[in-house]
Amino acid sequence: MNKFEEALREEGVIILDGGFATQLESMGFDIDGNLWSAKLLDTNPQAIIDAHRAYLDAGADCIISASYQASRHGFMSMGKTAEEADRLIASAVALALAARTEFLDSNPSGKSLPLVAASIGPYGATQHDGSEYTGIYSISEDELRRFHKQRLAVLDDCGADVLAVETIPNFTEAKVLSELLRQVKTPAWVSFACRDGSHISDGTKLSEAAALFADHPDVPALGINCTPPEFVSSLIKEVRRVAPQKAIVVYPNSGEIYHAEDNSWSGRACDFDSDFNVTEWKNAGAKLIGGCCRTGPGDIAAIKSLM
Repeated sequence: MNKFEEALREEGVIILDGGFATQLESMGFDIDGNLWSAKLLDTNPQAIIDAHRAYLDAGADCIISASYQASRHGFMSMGKTAEEADRLIASAVALALAARTEFLDSNPSGKSLPLVAASIGPYGATQHDGSEYTGIYSISEDELRRFHKQRLAVLDDCGADVLAVETIPNFTEAKVLSELLRQVKTPAWVSFACRDGSHISDGTKLSEAAALFADHPDVPALGINCTPPEFVSSLIKEVRRVAPQKAIVVYPNSGEIYHAEDNSWSGRACDFDSDFNVTEWKNAGAKLIGGCCRTGPGDIAAIKSLM
């Protein structure tokens, strides 16, 4: 049993971090471009550590590595070799581990926390076209399999406590990942991006996508992320209905809408006190709770105070 599985057995909610790109932007970094925050793995790794520390200092029990948008193709398009690209992808976990070590030096803990999760973003996140929010891909199942197999091989060997297979918007992608995750040694959570209270982004019922992992031996947690908070309670019920034995993970976004064409957001950000119903989500069975896009350390500290 590894640290993640141990933490799932402990009392209380595991507090996840918030939007990583959101924190980097608040620190003054321009992360526009195909690699988004992952470009700082190459240009400013200390910024990555500092952003992780902001969440740990806010009370996060689990930080998620800056590998969400990172891909071999993305780094190679910037002039890196395949080997250099893989080293940069792996460095995302090394930097998160370094942040944890730094934090624990000042805040020793006898528990299994904090955890480090290796982010495994969807194929769409590497395209910089917003397709991780729609689930509309122009790629074959075999191409999806090759894409994820290569990156999983790198991140499975980095010493993370768990693989955060997150923001999955597409049923075929979920099916491919359910197969590939049987070949890794690190346990994983899988969380879906959803368009409403019962469907993932491509229109597939969440219950159908979650059922792919209901009996998966290497996926002890399932849930939802980068989804408006108004849908979370309904979506928890959908997951629990088809996979009652799995821990539930939820980390919604602020409720705003992302526009890939100019890297902007529109709509109203939710009111944390009235819309982030973390106590309700906990009572509905959520074991891991945090935030996604447009949430920051202050929101994580607020979640921590309610748990």
